[in-house]
Amino acid sequence: MVIFYIVAYGVINKQNVYEEFIKGAKDGFHTVIDIMPTLVGLMVAVGVLRASGFLGFIGKLFKGVTDMIGFPSELVPLIFIKMFSSSAATGLVLDIFKTYGPDSYIGMITSIMMSCTETIFYTMSVYYMAAKVTKTKYTLPGALISTLVGVVLSVILAGMMK
Repeated sequence: MVIFYIVAYGVINKQNVYEEFIKGAKDGFHTVIDIMPTLVGLMVAVGVLRASGFLGFIGKLFKGVTDMIGFPSELVPLIFIKMFSSSAATGLVLDIFKTYGPDSYIGMITSIMMSCTETIFYTMSVYYMAAKVTKTKYTLPGALISTLVGVVLSVILAGMMK
């Protein structure tokens, strides 16, 4: 319905809808070309971290702190990876589901957390590069705070579902 509405609105306003679509597609293609090096770099970095076992090390490193606050240390690597790449985080989610099950407490936290956190560094690098934004002073602190809130609420909501 939205697509039909947009086309009808363009026709009513005597706009060449097809030409505007083609122009937008070309702009989008150029944006993809501009951000491709950033995307490749992020994906390679996440792949190296995952394959090297560093993510497991991070989980063990924070185990003492996470046990004190009641957060599963198995999810620490997921928090870090999700900040960089949603697709790499999805791979970790599948590993978590295979190990603990999607209906387990850890599985529920994982599901909720994936829905209420963002790929901070990916989003900042891609969109700021594409839009040529230079004033980013409060973006990272705000994004990190919102991710923390999403993680905390994931634990609370999963605890309510137990």
